[in-house]
Amino acid sequence: MTTPHPASHTPHLTPQIRVLIADDHSIFRQGLATIIDRNPEMQVIAQADDGQQAIALFREHQPDVTLMDLRMPQVGGVEAITAICAEFKSARIIVLTTYDGDEDIYRGLQAGAKGYLLKDSKPDELLDAIRIVHRGQQYIPPDVGAKLVQRMGNPELSERELEVLRSMAQGMTNQDIAAALNIGESTVKSHVNRILGKLGVSDRTQAVIIAVKRGIVSL
Repeated sequence: MTTPHPASHTPHLTPQIRVLIADDHSIFRQGLATIIDRNPEMQVIAQADDGQQAIALFREHQPDVTLMDLRMPQVGGVEAITAICAEFKSARIIVLTTYDGDEDIYRGLQAGAKGYLLKDSKPDELLDAIRIVHRGQQYIPPDVGAKLVQRMGNPELSERELEVLRSMAQGMTNQDIAAALNIGESTVKSHVNRILGKLGVSDRTQAVIIAVKRGIVSL
């Protein structure tokens, strides 16, 4: 008759936080992975270089926390976050970006991200953000939070107004915009006036400067 083994007294180890990184710059991605993997609490389980790959790798690995760059080729970060959160309600995603325009912050969080981190953040801040979001809390630095509050007070631009604003940023005249969007020139003028009002500016140049600064359009 075999004697049962005595109960093990090995302390229970907390499972590592499994992290997916999505960023199209491989050197930056590798740097992040090095910082995270040095921490015994965490482990990078996969890396994606665009949004499409991020969605596929999320499905495959279902990580605890995902770090998602906003500006990536093919499928951008906002689209990838939207797709992942639609399929996985408990997805915990931190937006990782060099941009702190309030539109980027707003769109990332509206899509379902739980945190927002600028790429020039210190390694300790990155690790803290991962821990906080993993616990189910939001991680939004105070300066980012202030911009978000300001953005939420701003009137929304409609899809058509965004199209017109992007065309303005490309230097197109009202006539060019009317032809490109297949609408009347008087309709374009109305859209332009509404855009100026919503952005709180008096001319097209200021509108484009504000839109670029806030991340609504990119040149």
